[in-house]
Amino acid sequence: MSRDRRRRDGERDGDRERSRFLSYVLRHHPDAAGVTPDGQGWVTVDELRAGCARAGRPLTRAELQRIVRESDKQRFAFSPDGTRIRASQGHSVPVDLGYAPATPPAELFHGTVERFLPAIRARGLDKGSRHHVHLSRTRATAVAVGGRRGRPVVLIVRSAEMAAAGYPFYESANGVWLTEAVPPQFLRFPDGAQEDTG
Repeated sequence: MSRDRRRRDGERDGDRERSRFLSYVLRHHPDAAGVTPDGQGWVTVDELRAGCARAGRPLTRAELQRIVRESDKQRFAFSPDGTRIRASQGHSVPVDLGYAPATPPAELFHGTVERFLPAIRARGLDKGSRHHVHLSRTRATAVAVGGRRGRPVVLIVRSAEMAAAGYPFYESANGVWLTEAVPPQFLRFPDGAQEDTG
């Protein structure tokens, strides 16, 4: 393996680890880096970098820019002037991301695993500790999301019907669709997915 390839592989591994830490800080535990997001989840880049250094995870501005640019899901966004950063969605801390209600496509997708299907059949999709349920525009993205927890099962959300029934939807900066909850009557389960026998 060439020296350049080893360097790129090491850089990617380091960026994945840094991205996980940034998600942890910007979505769930700002105190882990001693930062204080504003009401919309923004932290100044300088404050974040100083906090990461204090937490023993120093981050150059170039590394931060590369992580934001190359994140497979575009998890983070810079403010237009580049001085602030926030997670695009997935927060468990109080934030108002300021997304305006949007008209969703006819169908959206949600990736999960089979062990959660009985609860989803009974109660639908709920946001848990997050601010919203996350939905994907494509089946492929839902497969990737569900696959993080095991063999993925993709549910189809009849989002246009939900919107017509008065449920609001929002589209995040990175194209993830958000809603408060998805009642079971708006879900289609794949053929062969285990039926609830309880």
